[in-house]
Amino acid sequence: MKLQKIALGVLAAIAVAGSAGWFSLDRETRGLLATLPTNRDLLFWSEPQRDAAFRALDRLPFLAKWRVVPAGGTPTPLPPGPPLKLPLDVASYMAGQRSAALLVVHDGQLRLERYGLGFDGSGRWTSFSVAKSITSTLVGAAIRDGHIRSMDDKVSEYIPQMKGSAYDDVSIRQLLTMTSGVRWNEDYADPNSDVARFNNHRPDDGVDALVSYLRRLPREAPPGTRWHYSTGETNLVGILVSQATKRPLAAYLSEKVWVPAGMEQQATWLLSRTGQEISGCCLQAATRDFARFGLFILHGARAGGRSIVPEGWLAEATTGRTGIGQPGRGYGYQWWTYADGSYAAIGIFGQGIFIDPRRRIVIASNANWAGGARDRTASQARDAFYRAVQQAVDDEARAASR
Repeated sequence: MKLQKIALGVLAAIAVAGSAGWFSLDRETRGLLATLPTNRDLLFWSEPQRDAAFRALDRLPFLAKWRVVPAGGTPTPLPPGPPLKLPLDVASYMAGQRSAALLVVHDGQLRLERYGLGFDGSGRWTSFSVAKSITSTLVGAAIRDGHIRSMDDKVSEYIPQMKGSAYDDVSIRQLLTMTSGVRWNEDYADPNSDVARFNNHRPDDGVDALVSYLRRLPREAPPGTRWHYSTGETNLVGILVSQATKRPLAAYLSEKVWVPAGMEQQATWLLSRTGQEISGCCLQAATRDFARFGLFILHGARAGGRSIVPEGWLAEATTGRTGIGQPGRGYGYQWWTYADGSYAAIGIFGQGIFIDPRRRIVIASNANWAGGARDRTASQARDAFYRAVQQAVDDEARAASR
C-alpha cells in the first residue's frame, strides 16, 4: 500500500473522530501530517518534510514501528558550567547548519546548550548513522557478556542464513571496520542505490529482509583489504548481536547503556519490516541523552565501576583501524577517527557526537542540513566548529595556568 493512501486513511480517521482528535495530536505530529511525504524514502523528502519528520518518526505508526529503550530513574546530572567563549557567532553557525540542537559538555559541565527549528530539550530527534557507534558498543558488551566469542568469528557462525554468501568468510571485525569487500552502493542521491533499495526488498520466506538482500550481493575485494562504507553491514551487525544475545537490541541497549549511563528519557528504535531494529540508523533520543552517551564512552563505558566492554576493546574501537582515503582521518569500529585522538559518531543531515578524550569534550548536535544528506559545506563548517571548541578549551587552560 502506498504511503499516501495510508496517510489519507489516517487523516480520514481523524476527520471521523472530529476536531478533538486532530487537536489531541502534538504540534510536531500535526506538522508532519500537514507536509506528509508521498513515499517511504526519507532520502528524497523535502526540507519541510524532514523538519517535521525527524522529531516525530516514533509517533507516526503509519510510517514505521519501533521499540522503546527504557531509561532508568536516576539521570546523570549535566550541571551548567560557565559559558564557553568561542571565536565565532553561535547563532550564525546554527543557522548555517539548520541546527535543531547543539550541546557542548566539558569536564562534565554543560558549557553550551542551544536549540533551533522549533525543537527543544524535551523532544527526541532521529540519530541516523550516529546509531552505528551505539550498535558497535553493543558488540563490545556482547563479547564481555560471553554472547560473542571473538571479533574474528565469522558472521555466518551467528547468522547461519549467510552461509554460502559473500559474507560467509567475513569476520565481525571486518563488518565493524566496513572492510568486508562485498559490493554496496551508499549513494544517497541515487534512488537505485543499495541504501535506497534495501528497505523495500521483498524478503525470502522466513528470512530477515536485510539478510535476504545482503546474501545476494557479490564480492568485489578480498575481506579485510578495502574500506567501503555500508549501512547495510551495520544493520547486519545489529541482527548478529540480537541473534547472539537472544534479545531485541532495544532491550539490550537499555540494560547495557541507557539505564547505567543515566539517560533522562526513554529512546525509541525504528524497526525493519521484519521487526528488527534498524541498527545502522534510526534511534530517536533527546540530544542531552546523546551527549550522555558521549560522556559514557569518554569515561570508558563504565557502569558500577566496571566497563561493559572488554579491557582494551574501546581503545581499539575509537582509533583508526583502517584508512578512508582522507589525510588524518580513519575508521574504527563504527567510529570516525581523527589524528589528534578525537573521534566521532556521524549521521547524515548533520547528526553527530564528537568526543575529545584529551580535552574531556563531548559535542552533541542534531540538524537538518539544507544541502541534504551529505552537505560538504555544512560538514566542513561542523569540523571547524569542533576545532573552535577545542581552541576555546585550550585558551582557558593557558589562561588558568598563568
